[in-house]
Amino acid sequence: MQRDLYEFIKSAILGGTLASGTQLPPSRTLSKELSVSRNTVVHAYDQLLAEGYISATTGRGTFVAPVAQYQSRNHDTARGPEAPVRGELSERGSRLMIGHGASAIQWGAFVSGVPDVSLFPHTIWQRLLARHWRNPTPQALTYSAGNGHPALRRALAEHLRVARSVRCDPEQIVMTAGIHQAIDVITRLLGDVGDHAWIEDPGYWGTRNVLVSNGLNIVPVPVDAQGMAPGDAMLSSGLPPKFIFTTPSHQYPLGTVMSLQRRLTLIEYAHRHGCWIVEDDYDSEFRFEGRPLASLQGLDVHDCVIYTGTFSKTLFPGLRMGYMVLPPSLARPAVTALSTLFREGQLLQQAVLADFIVEGHYATHIRKMRQVYAQRHALLRAAIADYLGPEWPVASHEAGLHLVLGLPDDADDGAMCKELEKRGISVRPLSRYFDPSKNARKGLLMGYACVEDAAIRAGVAVVAATIKKVLR
Repeated sequence: MQRDLYEFIKSAILGGTLASGTQLPPSRTLSKELSVSRNTVVHAYDQLLAEGYISATTGRGTFVAPVAQYQSRNHDTARGPEAPVRGELSERGSRLMIGHGASAIQWGAFVSGVPDVSLFPHTIWQRLLARHWRNPTPQALTYSAGNGHPALRRALAEHLRVARSVRCDPEQIVMTAGIHQAIDVITRLLGDVGDHAWIEDPGYWGTRNVLVSNGLNIVPVPVDAQGMAPGDAMLSSGLPPKFIFTTPSHQYPLGTVMSLQRRLTLIEYAHRHGCWIVEDDYDSEFRFEGRPLASLQGLDVHDCVIYTGTFSKTLFPGLRMGYMVLPPSLARPAVTALSTLFREGQLLQQAVLADFIVEGHYATHIRKMRQVYAQRHALLRAAIADYLGPEWPVASHEAGLHLVLGLPDDADDGAMCKELEKRGISVRPLSRYFDPSKNARKGLLMGYACVEDAAIRAGVAVVAATIKKVLR
């Protein structure tokens, strides 16, 4: 009753029924008129007084405050014809909405870029987590003011050296909340609004959106069978970019691998022109034939490559943990930028991950998942061949968590994706990854990592039937 009375009087004030200066009845009088306890009225008045709707003077009474009348006028006229029009989003915000690429569906056939989190060894993780929770230090539960947990950076430096041929000391590693945050920090720290950035075309929408939000000018660079292909005209231009963003070990989304010659050319170009190469090594651990390819950073002798990675694909996306491997001169500024902008934490989780790596669980999990994904990749390709024919174009790269199913140039892959979504199938249109001002290849990105073996064939049947219906 106290709350109802408070809301009633407040609404009357804001609506103008009780004008500024209006005297309210004494609490004793109002309680009798309403047949409620005097305490109910007193508490309602006290709340209105605390929020500035009324004022009270001993011996004079209780009155509607002037500020309440001002609020009442604003309440009545804020949306009137004389009110200025206020845009809902900034220009940068509007561009972000256009470039938005995250799907509302994050599990099942054929969500791309999501690992099978159901196979994560959570009992091992739980045991390691319990070990650290038994007697956590205060430092583990507060903000992180450094590069990240020292034990994790040591373990990660060793893993990257062996598995990815990355050359680094633990001091060069800076832990982040994922590749998006790494790109954000890098561009804020090293770039200015208006600087140019080369990105792959087609390329990852997340990179493009972070760059746009930080005011960089995007320069799309085509991708061929050898990866990012700037061409002689771009390489000889007098306007070199500040950044070159690339996914050399498994190009996203086409899956190509950058050739050695192309890698060396990019590194030499960046060295000569003072550019920064940002290497996104998002899922190269999952290569089904031979060893995973060495990193671009391992070839760099000029300290112009910044290597970024994530545990979202190898462990689980909800962990939200990634890292940057920076030239020695940039490590300390990057830590300062992270601390200033984001007030990092997660030290206890990082300690658990360090144990997970050091005790061999990480390598074991990757080997297991590589086998699982290789089998699902083969099942998906076989089902596509059965339902659409062996000649239907499919990306042939034996790696990653997705493949690209080709479509005719006149197909509307966006409309096809919407039609499949109605049938419970989540795929992505390949054309959405291209620069919108250029002709885009058509196709469907089909993730197989988080699809159970038995569901792959049934899902492909739905995809094939939809394609044949739409293209008929």
